This record gives sequence, structure tokens and C-alpha cells, in this order.
Amino acid sequence: MNLTRRDFVEQALMAAIAALASGSASQTLFADDKEPARTVGPNDKIRVATIGVNGQGGAHLGEWLKNPEVDLVAICDCDPAAYEKHAKRFKDLPHPPRYEQDVRKLLEDKSIDAVSIATPNHWHALMAVWAMQHGKDVYVEKPCSHNVREGRVMTQWARKLGRMCQMGVQSRSNSGMRQTLEFIHSGKIGKIAAAHAICYRLRGSIGHVDTEAPIPPGLDFDLWCGPAPKVVPKRQRLHYDWHWVFATGNGDLGNQNPHELDKARWGLGKQELPKLVVSLGGRLGYIDNGDVANSQVSIYQWDDALLISDVRGLPIKSPVTFGLKGTKPFNGAANIWYGTEGYAVGPNYESGVAFDYDGNEIGKWSGGNYQAHFANFIKAVRSRKHEDLHLDIEDGHLSSALAHLGNVSYRLGNAVPEGTRPSLLADNPHVKTTLATFEDHLRENGVDFSATKLFLGQALTMDPKTELSTDAAANQLFTREYRAGFELPTPPTA
Repeated sequence: MNLTRRDFVEQALMAAIAALASGSASQTLFADDKEPARTVGPNDKIRVATIGVNGQGGAHLGEWLKNPEVDLVAICDCDPAAYEKHAKRFKDLPHPPRYEQDVRKLLEDKSIDAVSIATPNHWHALMAVWAMQHGKDVYVEKPCSHNVREGRVMTQWARKLGRMCQMGVQSRSNSGMRQTLEFIHSGKIGKIAAAHAICYRLRGSIGHVDTEAPIPPGLDFDLWCGPAPKVVPKRQRLHYDWHWVFATGNGDLGNQNPHELDKARWGLGKQELPKLVVSLGGRLGYIDNGDVANSQVSIYQWDDALLISDVRGLPIKSPVTFGLKGTKPFNGAANIWYGTEGYAVGPNYESGVAFDYDGNEIGKWSGGNYQAHFANFIKAVRSRKHEDLHLDIEDGHLSSALAHLGNVSYRLGNAVPEGTRPSLLADNPHVKTTLATFEDHLRENGVDFSATKLFLGQALTMDPKTELSTDAAANQLFTREYRAGFELPTPPTA
């Protein structure tokens, strides 16, 4: 769990971090800092391209195709098979979207107004910045970034260039969730001082092999790697399992839980990173080619608020209720917001219910669909006001960075005996209950801690203003080495 980039050039890295904190200029990939966007009239359709359609990008295609204000004009994927599996969806269209393999060539098309990005995580920030530099607005999947620094850089570019950049967490636009959060912020369950972001999603082993993953025919592997090292990973398949290695993914803390972390932070009303962070967990219960945690509790503390991220990737065998009256056992993705007078639960992306502490229901809301978030993006593309976005890139950055901070703590941690707990907020009842049920969960799954290790992460002390830690080793993991030709451009000062 120690640093894996032993050959990291620390001087260059710390200079990059210093440049970010000070806003210093650095060279960009493209000659111009700003390429003029196409002028879009009030009756013109927004011309959209989707980048990365092997997974979640397929859902993007469906939402663009059903939106009457949008023309889906192009699809980009380094794997031509990803386009081919969607081809039948376009056979009846008068103008089917064209295919482009190289994102750099796609972005040169001045007729494209906006792109949606659903590639592996390690590409999100760089693709978004390149697109904004080419005069395009951006809808980017969660997490918007692969590390802490990238989200702030994306925000700086969006503001400098006046581009709309929205992160794809659909809850933000669903009417039922928005009504739930309005109720929470109304004060009717008192002051919200704690939130619980829950991700109980079964994530099985990806297998353990000593051979390189097969490269699909026609895939441009250089483009697939992009900013990451050009090394064929050892695993059974290239696609999807990139989630479970740090070179390209962020584990479920950075895969599913940005949805829940965003709602938790939204409820707490926090617009800056926490001051203290610690994580506990491991890749527990099986040995495979993954290197991220499958079971992980992360604790975040502000001066007056607490957020718990609770990821459990093994089977849920006993009901988990945290002693709350009126709620169903938790299994899947959900949120809890604790107020002084009651609590609210968001059991999915589009609904919520509130209770007093006697278990009496005092409010219930539901409604919404995926299209709402895509439509909100198009509204902002027309208005040219980032304030119209329900999840502007700065909010997306803050929520994604919470996942990255938990993973940095974890990666800098040490193996500990079963039952070890963090000292941060050790007496807080929400923390105590979460860790107790977490330990029960691992015990019920028969985890052998001698074979798969439990790690107590390093406690991180943060400066929310600079978004840096007091620890140099942590700051190294707030960014990454970028492969030549795929460096992330740092925006010049205003």
C-alpha cells in the first residue's frame, strides 16, 4: 500500500502542484487557449458527440437520441467494436452519427457544440479540458476526475473559457431528490451535522492471472492508455475491469459512491474539502488482479460536520438498519442525513423520505429520470450560465475529490489486525455504529485477514483553501505522472 511510483520525479511534481495553487501558466497541448465555439441560434439543435460507448456511454446515446433539442452527430471510441454494438440503434435515423476513433480528430470538428464523456476514469479530465479548449461544452461522467488536482484544473478551464461543464450524477436533476434536499435544507429535521453515503454493491473477483489482457481487434491501445502508462495490464479482460486498478480507476469509492458522496455533501451544504480524512478497508475476501479496496469506510470531518462513506463489495448477509426506526434495511446505494430533530433517507436516485426519531414519517418525495440531467445540461448550453447547471464542474470536483482523498489515505496506510479502528471521531455514535456493522459484515463473509489484509489509512490533514495536505506523500498522490503527449494543461492566470 506504499507509493508505487518510486521513479516519480518529485521536483517536477511539486512544481506542478505549486503551479496549481498559484495559478501559474503552463503550456497547453493546443496552440490556442480558446477556440471559438459555433454560434447556436435559439431554434438550432445542439450538435453533440459522445466519447466512450462501451459502457455507460450507451445510456448517453439513448438520452441524446430522445432529446428533441439535440442532434447526435458523432460517436468516438478507441475500440471500433464499441460503436458497432450500437449501430442498429441508428439504422432508421436520416443522419446516423459518424464514427471517429481518435478523440483528437473528433475535437477538431468545429461543427460539434458539446461532447459527453463516458470513458475510463483516467481519461475524464484530459478529454474534458481538450474539448473545452476546442470551444465545446462538456457533460462528463462521475467521477469527473481521476485525482484531486484534475477537478480543480477542469474548473479553472471552464471558468476561463466560459464553457459549460456538468458532471453526470443524475440525482441532482431528479425532482424527487431535489425536493428531498429542499426539505433537508429547510431546517425541518434540524441542523444537519452528519451524512452517510452508502454503497453496498456486490463486486466479485475479477480473477487472478499472470498473463496480459487480450487486446480487442482494432482497438488503438495507445489511445486507450492515454495519460496512463502504456502497459498491458495483467487480467482476464481489458474493458470494465479497469475500475478495479488505481492506474485507470478508483474502486467503488470512486465509481458508484461519487453519486452518494455528492448527495451527502449537498445535504451538509459544504462547498470546500474537509479538514480531516481517514480510510479503513482492503481488497478483502479474495485475491485477484485488482488493487483497489472492495470494502472501505472513509471518514471526513469539517469543523461542524461529518460525512461517512461506507462501501461494502461482499454479499450483504444480515439486515443493516443502523438502528433507525421506520427504514428498510440498506442494500444497494443510498444516503442518510442526520438532523438534530430527525433524519432523511434517499434509497435511490430519485426519491427520499424523512422521519422523526420515533420513526414517524414526516415527508416523502419521488420523481425524475435520467433525461432530466441531460436536459439540464442542454438548458445551460443555451443560456451560457454555469449557474443553471445542477451539477457544475466545481461541485463535481468537490464530490469526486472526496473519493480521491479516501483512496489516498488508504494507499498510504499500513496493514493492521482485524478490529482496528481509526481514532478520528472514534466516539461519534454514527462512526461507531458504521464500523461495528462493517466488522460484522466482514466476519459474516468469513474474511481471512491473514490472506487478504485490512489497511488503516494514513490520517490526512487538509487545507481546504489550497486543496493540499500537510503531508508531502499525500500531495504526490493528489496528481499523477502523465504520459508524453497526454499531459493535463494547467490554465494560465486570468
